[in-house]
Amino acid sequence: MKLALLGHGQMARVVEAQARETGHDIGAVITSRNPAEAARLLPGHTVALDFSIPSAVVEHVTAAVAAGVPLVEGTTGWQRDEPEIRRIVEQGGGALIYGANFSIGVNLFYRLVAHAAQLFRGVAGYDPFIDETHHARKRDAPSGTALALQAILSRGLGRSVPVASTRAGDIPGIHRVGLDSAADQVLLVHTAHSRAGFAAGALLAARWIVGRRGMFAFADVLDDVLAVGLEPERKVP
Repeated sequence: MKLALLGHGQMARVVEAQARETGHDIGAVITSRNPAEAARLLPGHTVALDFSIPSAVVEHVTAAVAAGVPLVEGTTGWQRDEPEIRRIVEQGGGALIYGANFSIGVNLFYRLVAHAAQLFRGVAGYDPFIDETHHARKRDAPSGTALALQAILSRGLGRSVPVASTRAGDIPGIHRVGLDSAADQVLLVHTAHSRAGFAAGALLAARWIVGRRGMFAFADVLDDVLAVGLEPERKVP
């Protein structure tokens, strides 16, 4: 695939390195230094991957749809613009796949939390909580992943769930989902050791979105992974 990158921060650079290692070409790299170039540079790419900032997402979606290039939306914090983004994609016949987190492990973690919530729904005396920790440069707090976990847990338990956030150092990401009582505590934890898992999932999403039209969640990819065993690509020898 010939891939375009929208944004070139740390996550985008990990995606770029992994894409090159697995035999893909990197075409346009569009950053805050050349934002007006997106409309001109995007045509001819197989897929674009966006790891930029929330305020740029509508502009990037508009440019990708106009260019006929499917978009993997890895930026978080743009949910307030979702109705407008959905309208742009649907009216323009575009293709977009989004996720608060493209890690396969995190997305399986979502399903574990959903099952735990169902088990605890009728049990009295347990108070739910979520806390998440990320590197100091992460702009949004709570993280998109924490907000997704909050929605899953709140829906499953039928009650509100508090979220606490910490930003420090260079931590890729830790998410803890707990249910605490006077007698004990049940704790589910996902710890990212590096950004490699996020990049692998984003590239898997890029392969999956080719040839499709519409707006999809990464959970749709995970359904196919579980059904037919899609695998992240291997390095080119």
